[in-house]
Amino acid sequence: MTIEVGQQIPDGKLTECVEFDPQNGCPMNPSPMDVREMAKGKTIVLFTVPGAFTPLCSSQHLPGFIEHAEALKAAGADEIWCLAVNDAFVMAAWGRGQKANGKVRMMADGSAEYIKALGLDRDLTGGGMGVRSFRAALIITDGEVKYIGVEGSGEFGKSKAETILEELKK
Repeated sequence: MTIEVGQQIPDGKLTECVEFDPQNGCPMNPSPMDVREMAKGKTIVLFTVPGAFTPLCSSQHLPGFIEHAEALKAAGADEIWCLAVNDAFVMAAWGRGQKANGKVRMMADGSAEYIKALGLDRDLTGGGMGVRSFRAALIITDGEVKYIGVEGSGEFGKSKAETILEELKK
C-alpha cells in the first residue's frame, strides 16, 4: 500500500556519499542516515526516480529540481532529496555529474527497503532492472506527508519540480 497524505513517513535508513577521493574522484565513505531523524522539524521535498542515469531522470527530473532548487527553498522546502534504488556511490557520481551539490541531496536505497516501506516499489525484472521505484514526489513536513504525486508509466507531471513548487505555494 502506498503511503498517503496525512501519514507519517516510515522508519528506515538511506545512504548518502558526499566525499570524493581527491586522487581518482571516486565517491567514498557512504553514510547511513535515519530518515525520520533527518526529517524532524523540516520540510523535505523527496522525489523518487526509477534509476540514476536513466533518460528522463537525467534529462528532466533531476535537472528540474536542480534548476528550481532556490525557488523551492524560498517556497518553504528546507531540503530536496532525490531517491533511487541504486547504491550511494552511483547516486553520488550522478549528482556530481548533474551539478546537484548544495541543491539536491542524492539519497540511495540500494536494496529498495525504504522504497518498499513507502509502497512506491515496482518490479522491472522483466526489463532487467530488478525492483525499482515509481517516479514520484512527496512533500514531507516534520515527518508527515503533505503531498504525494505518483506517476504512471510514461507520465511526467505530478512529480516534476514545477508541480512541487506550486504545491509548496498553496
